[in-house]
Amino acid sequence: MVRQEADMQLRRCAECGGYAYGGAPACAACRDLVDGIVESTWAAFLRQWDTAAGDDQERALAEMVVAEPDRHDWRLVDAALDRLVCPDCGDRLTRGPAGCPACDRAHGYRYAAIETDRPGVPPGNEHAIRVNVSVVRRPQVTSESEVLVRRLLLPLLLAGFLPTTEEAQRVSALVKRSPPERRAHLVERAVAALAEDFSRTRRAAPAAGSSPTSPGTSAATRRRSGRGRSR
Repeated sequence: MVRQEADMQLRRCAECGGYAYGGAPACAACRDLVDGIVESTWAAFLRQWDTAAGDDQERALAEMVVAEPDRHDWRLVDAALDRLVCPDCGDRLTRGPAGCPACDRAHGYRYAAIETDRPGVPPGNEHAIRVNVSVVRRPQVTSESEVLVRRLLLPLLLAGFLPTTEEAQRVSALVKRSPPERRAHLVERAVAALAEDFSRTRRAAPAAGSSPTSPGTSAATRRRSGRGRSR
């Protein structure tokens, strides 16, 4: 399966200037990168079935994956949903407006999909990635503040970071107390500080002979989030 490497270096987006991936959905370049997280997995899946994008069989494969999400990786399930049309709103399934019954129902079922932590990352990193990707790709059904935090943290998660409870609470408190006109700036600064700490720890880890993100943990964790476990 095509996966982002856990040691992916944080880099700046040439279009928006923030960390790559973190400017989505407003930045087109970052939005394409986020979509690529699931699209690369789907492309590999089509190759396994000797099927080309746009073939009649592609829709049949998407229907098969969505019908049994608990048997497939979440990236594959999310890509399959993009290829099906919602019978209620006519948008891509799960991507319709807030309150669309069919989209909301399909969105709930998607969380039965498999989540497999990559080697060397803290347990739960993959779940955090899939939730943040889901929020960034469905911003119309989430508050602006949550989209802000989820999109800014996504580049760090892809690099193997997972915030501690204390770090998550600190960012949440910052969002709540920040005036709307300064919220984005202050949260960006807070996430940049987390990124610097993470990068410094990762640089120091090889000298200490330990994993920078998850010392002493097993190579990978395979899990299902279960329906409704979206946060």
